[in-house]
Amino acid sequence: MTNRPIYKTKQREILLQYMKENTGRHITAAQVCDYVRAQGTSIGQATVYRQLERMVDEGILSKYMIDANTPACFEYVGENGHADAEACFHCKCEKCGKLIHMHCEELETIAEHVRKEHGFAIDPLRTVFYGICSDCAGGTQ
Repeated sequence: MTNRPIYKTKQREILLQYMKENTGRHITAAQVCDYVRAQGTSIGQATVYRQLERMVDEGILSKYMIDANTPACFEYVGENGHADAEACFHCKCEKCGKLIHMHCEELETIAEHVRKEHGFAIDPLRTVFYGICSDCAGGTQ
């Protein structure tokens, strides 16, 4: 968390509202820029990045770095933090790039096993499984 003062600018309010409206979705900075500009508000890309990072520091957003080839994405988690912080694994489709939250008790069991038996604590907010989503697989999964 940051101790910097929070300035309530028009751009910040538009950005925050957009993130709230897209709760549960992973949004890139480029998508935020496109949205804000489509609303007729002038905003620089550096301002968007700065505001997103500040909201991460404030605990309003979560930031996900999936891999070196994919831009970071952000998710609105509200003022109380991520609801699934204990077990929010992710799946990334290697065809369409979709990022899916996966809350699964079986994965929690695996994470617990790895911690107890192997002395390694998996960070579920940073754990990504790669594969093909059911849409791209033609619904066969």
